[in-house]
Amino acid sequence: MRVILLKDHHHLGQRGDEVDVKPGYGRNYLLPQGLALVASDANRKQFLDMRAKIEALHVRERDAAQAISEQLAGLRLEIAKRAGETGTLFGSVTATEVADELEKKGIEVDRRRIDLEGGIKSLGDHEVRILLHSEVVAEIVVTVVAEE
Repeated sequence: MRVILLKDHHHLGQRGDEVDVKPGYGRNYLLPQGLALVASDANRKQFLDMRAKIEALHVRERDAAQAISEQLAGLRLEIAKRAGETGTLFGSVTATEVADELEKKGIEVDRRRIDLEGGIKSLGDHEVRILLHSEVVAEIVVTVVAEE
């Protein structure tokens, strides 16, 4: 099934790209979520007519993500977790916990945009990437300390 992407999609491509996807994925996810249009002549024409509006939206989203990135620059979070004698955590630090700590600091970030790269399972400083936009990535430092 050939579709035109209306939004940037991490694994498929950028907005406006025409890509091949499996029919079930296109019908059951991309089309109902408003992420893509079926690639037909009429939809191509409609997309070209909407392109200016979509580009303006893209610029606004990027600018908002850039503003959040500036707030996150140099930010350090401290999370207390139970740990063993060797410094290994009982469990791990989750993206939800990082998002909650950011919210306490007044910064709203969707937990699905937080990239923990396999999880945080030990005490100490860990760099965490936050994928705010396809063109904007922020990095923060999460310090995990032993809970008393």
